[in-house]
Amino acid sequence: MYQQSHMEEGGNMQIQCDSREKKQELARIQKQFDKLGVDYFISKLYVGDYMSLDNPRLCIDRKKDLQELIGNVTQQHERFRDELIRAKEHNIRLIILCEHGEDITTLDDLIFWQNPRLTKGEWRMQDGHPVKVLKYPKATTGEQLFKSLTTISERYGVEFRFCEKRNTGAEIVRILGGGEGNG
Repeated sequence: MYQQSHMEEGGNMQIQCDSREKKQELARIQKQFDKLGVDYFISKLYVGDYMSLDNPRLCIDRKKDLQELIGNVTQQHERFRDELIRAKEHNIRLIILCEHGEDITTLDDLIFWQNPRLTKGEWRMQDGHPVKVLKYPKATTGEQLFKSLTTISERYGVEFRFCEKRNTGAEIVRILGGGEGNG
């Protein structure tokens, strides 16, 4: 499927979107691409979710929030690590773009992030009395996530970036379009 935009600016940039990206998320980001006048098409990518045809050695892997990122680092560690290894072995610069929101803009901000799962409780009966206990007592803290992502960044050469959902398309275009150094 190939989508061509009819906007006056940016029409020469072509972005490949991974066909395994969630349909609803892809539609949201494609609307942003349309507003920016960026051409895109959907096809399976070797690594990541987005790549410009002008620079196939730079890919973006989008994460919908910090919880998805935590899941990749913990429960789906092997699959996630395999993708990082593929990128590194093929000299592909991989940027992981996490759509968290305005309170997290850098990796360092994670140190102070309070995982909402650490405060979720549920009522249980204990010795005949209702007691509120943490539902996720082993949930990842912001500091733990910071340490994990710093290690991953150093080991695999991956870069972590953060944005708000309303700016994801523009941030993808900025990164892939060379609005910063691509080296």
